[in-house]
Amino acid sequence: MTNQFNPERHSVAARVLAALLSYPDASLRALLPELETALQRDTVLPAERRDAVLLLIADLRQSEPLEAEARYVDTFDRGRRTSLHLFEHVHGDSRDRGPAMIDLQQTYAQEGLLLEAGELPDYLPVVLEFASTQPYEVAREFLAEMAHLLQSIHAALARLHSPYAAVVAAALDLASEPVQPPETVPEAPAEGPLDEQWAEPLVFDGCSAAGQSAAPQVQPIQIVRRDAASPRRSKDAIV
Repeated sequence: MTNQFNPERHSVAARVLAALLSYPDASLRALLPELETALQRDTVLPAERRDAVLLLIADLRQSEPLEAEARYVDTFDRGRRTSLHLFEHVHGDSRDRGPAMIDLQQTYAQEGLLLEAGELPDYLPVVLEFASTQPYEVAREFLAEMAHLLQSIHAALARLHSPYAAVVAAALDLASEPVQPPETVPEAPAEGPLDEQWAEPLVFDGCSAAGQSAAPQVQPIQIVRRDAASPRRSKDAIV
């Protein structure tokens, strides 16, 4: 995403969380020391949450690259319960997902933010990047609109004892939403085998309904818009 760095306090935390939820390739691993330093200086997140996220950074720094990458794929790409594409939790493969994606992308564009090739607007790291460019109250309300989805993803990650659960919990902190204990969040229905979840629908047979489990008490996401477009910032700067 191409946009403007926002110097408000929440901005650095949001950008660190966005980076940590991205695929841990060589470029991200090279940034880990900078992310660690930025997070250690953070005063927005609760100390306990910050320490939990720092544990993930330490784990990524110590892990073998192939091990870290395989764990990421196993965590986020093997089913919808932990998917970082938020609209999958709401719309699944239904045709309603397309208009929702277009609306969110237009929201970004109206703020002067452009997605890079291959980026989807509902990808949680992109959502957090966008929040980092907005004034605090706008960012907080924007994230709060999707808190029910974050709660569901966090609970699924916590049930897997994944260290990534701390990052999603920190995103809820930025939304000023209390993190619900996993046992209080209804678990999504069991998903079928991976091949069935991602199977293409039959021709003229409508959209596939496999794996279209929704988060509990799903609410529509109401995007907070601003009148003036934000200037752009460098993509690589964290602090």
